[in-house]
Amino acid sequence: MQTTVRAAITFDGVGLHSGRPARLTIRPAGAEHGIWFKRTDIRLGDTLVPARWDVVQRSPLCTRIVNAAGVEVQTVEHVMAALAGCGVHNALVEIDGPEVPILDGSAAPFVRGILGRGLRTLAAPVRALQILKPVEVRTDAGWARLSPHDGVRMDFHISFADAAIGTQRKSLDLSNGAFVRELSDSRTFCRKADVDTMRAHGLALGGTLDNAVVVEGARVLTPGGLRHADEAVRHKMLDALGDLALAGHPVLGLYEGHKAGHAMTNLLLHEVFATDGAARLVEIGPEMRARLPGVGIQREEIPAVA
Repeated sequence: MQTTVRAAITFDGVGLHSGRPARLTIRPAGAEHGIWFKRTDIRLGDTLVPARWDVVQRSPLCTRIVNAAGVEVQTVEHVMAALAGCGVHNALVEIDGPEVPILDGSAAPFVRGILGRGLRTLAAPVRALQILKPVEVRTDAGWARLSPHDGVRMDFHISFADAAIGTQRKSLDLSNGAFVRELSDSRTFCRKADVDTMRAHGLALGGTLDNAVVVEGARVLTPGGLRHADEAVRHKMLDALGDLALAGHPVLGLYEGHKAGHAMTNLLLHEVFATDGAARLVEIGPEMRARLPGVGIQREEIPAVA
């Protein structure tokens, strides 16, 4: 059955790119509501922004959603990954500015908050988007593909010149709480040279060594080093789950990404919905339920860093 959070959960931090203070509150919502963001700092007009693939605006460094009135919320991918990974289907996400707080650069603080409050079951069945045939998008940067699979699985590959990251590949079945255990604490990462360039252009103003993994060649500049030897590819998978959650339903299929990012995953969703016979909505029964992210999580599995 569909779920929502039992009670409101508030997170305070700063926006990664704006550097401005940001407060975000996840509130319960009824069945069939889905995930919506609400800008509490705007008094007039349409302040609601749907967490949906077709309102994503191009932004190379994060996922930005914009409603018909031009009201936007950016950097939604980590909180969306946490909601999807914890099995939350309905929520109203209030935010007092244009950017979600970056917190520690991962989804783990959101996960701890959500699971700490607990979930409430609603009187409506879960529907999932089942992939029926392979759909692929390619750019000069890389490619992404969704293929039929009887659960939710990812296979991701990245390659960076910096030896601290290098070439990494990871495959993961996301059932039985695997997102919480394996991916949720992996932080956003970047090269020091990219940080310098972004700041020169007024971006990454809220980025620090406490909320991102910063590398320079073979060195990891962030104190304490990496949480996982392959933290970079794990974070790319975290981002992909958050971006796929904008389909509005859990996606039953195999996601493969080769040097894929936010924009490519969104292009892939556009291709899925534009391709006849590529996918269908199916009601989830007891047998299929165990294959979805967020089912079977134990509190002790929450990463200690959260």
